[in-house]
Amino acid sequence: MATPVLLCFFILFSGTLSSSSTHPKNFTVELIHRDSPLSPLYNPLNTVTDRLNAAFLRSISRSRRFNNQLSQTDLQSGLIGADGEFFMSIAIGTPPMKVLAIADTGSDLTWIQCKPCQQCYKENGPIFDKKKSSTYKSEACDSRNCHALSTSERGCDEPNSICKYRYSYGDQSFSKGDVATETISIDSASGSPVSFPGTVFGCGYNNGGTFDETGSGIIGLGGGHLSLISQLSSSISNKFSYCLSHKSSTTNGTSVINLGANSIPSSPSKDSGVVSTPLVDKEPLTYYYLTLEAISVGKKKIPYTGSAYNPNDGGIFSETSGNIIIDSGTTLTLLDSGFFDKFGAAVEESVTGAKRVSDPQGLLSHCFKSGSAEIGLPEITVHFTGADVRLSPINAFLRMSEDMVCLSMIPTTDVAIYGNFAQMDFLIGYDLEARTVSFQRMDCSTNF
Repeated sequence: MATPVLLCFFILFSGTLSSSSTHPKNFTVELIHRDSPLSPLYNPLNTVTDRLNAAFLRSISRSRRFNNQLSQTDLQSGLIGADGEFFMSIAIGTPPMKVLAIADTGSDLTWIQCKPCQQCYKENGPIFDKKKSSTYKSEACDSRNCHALSTSERGCDEPNSICKYRYSYGDQSFSKGDVATETISIDSASGSPVSFPGTVFGCGYNNGGTFDETGSGIIGLGGGHLSLISQLSSSISNKFSYCLSHKSSTTNGTSVINLGANSIPSSPSKDSGVVSTPLVDKEPLTYYYLTLEAISVGKKKIPYTGSAYNPNDGGIFSETSGNIIIDSGTTLTLLDSGFFDKFGAAVEESVTGAKRVSDPQGLLSHCFKSGSAEIGLPEITVHFTGADVRLSPINAFLRMSEDMVCLSMIPTTDVAIYGNFAQMDFLIGYDLEARTVSFQRMDCSTNF
């Protein structure tokens, strides 16, 4: 079994930062894993186990923040955590300045640190100066973009009628600043930059907490009205996809994000291997909700008993529709604890050539040690509404050492999350017009 990798990556671009007046129908952005030797966060002293355990802790922390956000009547922000798993390079302003920021499918409003700072965290690169950009424009308090923020997220500078945003996070990190529009440019894998004038973002002049010095802020890729994906919707035909390679922790592995009409897999069919499931529309719109009906371990199909949070039903977990969030920023898959008891027992019964042992770090629930024998692992199939997704061993199990593997799914009493290990080497397509998510098995290291 190939050693799995942490699906946390940077988006690096080539080419100049000159503006492009026309938008291509499709463009692809290359991704670099955060633990790749090419990554600015690469630490050669960290072992694979060190990196895995750090990712597991982030998964657990992130899931708790999901639950906190979903259970609040007045949401603090559309972003789950301040530390993030992905980084993306964009250019902002005229003339354009390149910045590196956290890219997050669990966030909407994009914000970056801006001069003049009242309080800014230490940043390795230059901080954006709005006074040096000819295309910067503040949003008025009565604008539609300002009112797209929740009442707890927005404020107003009354004398100047400048819309303000304020975000706070579960780890006490925060960002406050002006809501504005600016030209954002993204370099594609073809080398030609693509510019999007009038993009709404937050110009943060009061930021602090646990933000990494590498990043300038947050890039929102969620489903809400102010996310970068939603703002670019007409330019990208309301479609995007990503393909995450399990080899992306090495210089040979390539992962990508695709934007545009041809970015998603072809129509579902047995011949193409494409399966598709509906996106479930529910609050908050930031997150991408699917309906998980069952999981099979070998030939044993176990109905999923987890329910979903319903903010319109007194804040209780009662619905079955939209009972799991698909999230590229969470490493592990987290499943309802009541269901997991039966699921975990079925996995344990099906593993051959190994005995169950405890995870030395106490983070994973089902680990198996073989000595010198080869471990026999069961095939696991995830049954979403209308889509049966067959997982390979790298999607469901992690090799923690030469003789020990662990299930990359854990129980939770919080919101269920379909994490990025389960998504490796699939082309995951989001059709935001048809409201579907599709899955196609693919070698992401060679197909782009």
